[in-house]
Amino acid sequence: MSLTITITNEDILEQVKLSSKIPEIIEEIITRKIIAAAVAEASIKVETEELQKIADQLRLVNKLNSANDTWAWLEKHGLSVEEFEEIIYNTVISRKLAAHLFADKVEPYFFENQLNYTSVVMYEVILDDEDLALELFYAIREDEMSFYEIAHKYIQDTELRRKGGYRGIVRRQDLTPEISAAVFAAKPPQLLKPIITSKGAHLILVEEIIQAELDKKLRSKIILDLFSAWLKQKNNQIEVILN
Repeated sequence: MSLTITITNEDILEQVKLSSKIPEIIEEIITRKIIAAAVAEASIKVETEELQKIADQLRLVNKLNSANDTWAWLEKHGLSVEEFEEIIYNTVISRKLAAHLFADKVEPYFFENQLNYTSVVMYEVILDDEDLALELFYAIREDEMSFYEIAHKYIQDTELRRKGGYRGIVRRQDLTPEISAAVFAAKPPQLLKPIITSKGAHLILVEEIIQAELDKKLRSKIILDLFSAWLKQKNNQIEVILN
């Protein structure tokens, strides 16, 4: 026999409070109001085609392939059709406002911060023993062992071990300062002397340094970064009155 439970709006609000989500939700509300005010001030208009494009993207992301899928998704999330349309509208105006405010600032920002967008293709083994790390470093240098053999022997994480310590394409900002300084001063392909951090002795093979190019993807990311920083600054200037 199934059990029926009635959930009220008061129950939902109480759970939001108990989950410590109030500050996060307040910030989202403030952000939405800041964007709406800025859009009105800039007289930004939204075209039907723009709304349709975002609606199609949302349906694709949420795998809403039919009307029934859409209705089921709306019901699951407690949304009306009008609220779904509001989500679409808010997404469009956020993107248009970001472009309006920062599209012409992308290039100067990129050239000023170009180094931050440089990335590296690298392999890494972290060891607890500094002396062992140095010994293995010289073993690789003398062709007594390969980096792959060392990674296979000393890496505990199964997936990373199978990949031979391959970290993939790593951005400068994702590395600690001491590692970043050594990695981006390398002349690939180059094995670096062990770098000591609080995590241990890092044995790193630098395969390639990738210089950033201001393509469409990076341009969009910079606009989003600048827009996020702007919103954060605006949020910090707001005095919230809970009514």
